[in-house]
Amino acid sequence: MVINKKIAIGVGFVILIIFLLIILKTLPIFWGVFIDKKINVKKSENGNINILLLGIGGAKHDGPDLTDTIILASINPQKNIVHLVSIPRDLYVDSLQSKINAAYANGQEKGGKGILLARSTVASITGIRPDYVFVLDFSGFIKLVDLIGGIDVPVQNTLDDYAYPEEGKENELCGVTDDGLASFSAQIATGSATEFDLFPCRFLHLHVPAGVQHMDGELALKFVRSRHALGQEGSDFARSKRQQLVINAVRDKILSLGTLANPVKLIGIVGILGDNIRTDIPEGQFDDFIKLAQKMKGAKIESTVIDEGDLGQERYGLLINPPLQEYNGQWVLAPRAGRGNYSEIKTYLSCVLKGGKCLITKDSVEIVKAPPSVTPSSHK
Repeated sequence: MVINKKIAIGVGFVILIIFLLIILKTLPIFWGVFIDKKINVKKSENGNINILLLGIGGAKHDGPDLTDTIILASINPQKNIVHLVSIPRDLYVDSLQSKINAAYANGQEKGGKGILLARSTVASITGIRPDYVFVLDFSGFIKLVDLIGGIDVPVQNTLDDYAYPEEGKENELCGVTDDGLASFSAQIATGSATEFDLFPCRFLHLHVPAGVQHMDGELALKFVRSRHALGQEGSDFARSKRQQLVINAVRDKILSLGTLANPVKLIGIVGILGDNIRTDIPEGQFDDFIKLAQKMKGAKIESTVIDEGDLGQERYGLLINPPLQEYNGQWVLAPRAGRGNYSEIKTYLSCVLKGGKCLITKDSVEIVKAPPSVTPSSHK
């Protein structure tokens, strides 16, 4: 009995220490959220707060620091509007000699400067310099969605992807013998066959019906990562739209549950983000972003996707898919205005952020109405 009593006291002491450590870690956040109501964040001269959101695979994936998702969020607290601008991962950037999805990875290889290089690269393309950068890996995304009890996503079109890569089966041979591997490799290299054709057991059928669907973290991740869906959902435009739908669903779920005012949930979110996110936000400003999220709870969401358009739907884009030989055999996207010429993209986004009516025609960007405003890339 004495031993059990000592053990009980010891366990209780450990629990007390852990509890105190949690309180000490989160106390500044609670103080900022519930006591100090001021929001102290950097803003551009037009009052917007520009945040670059990057999604990476993380340690368990090939190319762990390649950005699968690139979204620039421009928050306008005065007008209660959030603009989400999706940039395709396949956009070629001459300064990188690679696609834009390599910007963060290249920076990380050069002394851990991924955030700096990603910021400057996006600024050079959009004319909008991100004030802050968030980098979230896939495992963190799954944990976050599961922590809040899943999300309800208004799926616009049924999604069927028969070539979604199944995690853990990347090297399965699917019954192929050693003699057949060389021949299969040659077929893939020449483009006469795909990996799916030759190794079907590496893939699964992802099916998401149209309508409001409740998703856990794993399904939500598959929904936004799918690249080979049938029909219109197989385009980069549709993929970017799905990413924005999921971001909105996460935002709505967190705010509708009052999660940011729930100490238990808040501690969980802080823990997940602390383990799975990289950012240049000073720790002392975390509470400011929680307050900013509360302030923008009912904000209008405006979505923009920079892509190659869809002539079948008479929708013009700002990018083209150039001949492979111009980019060393790579399948890439490039500005239609000319290689390395981002002038149309900058003009269009400047118009969008000013609340104007901005049209992409066959040959130009037409601004029908745009209220006067300062350049969004300048800072105080």
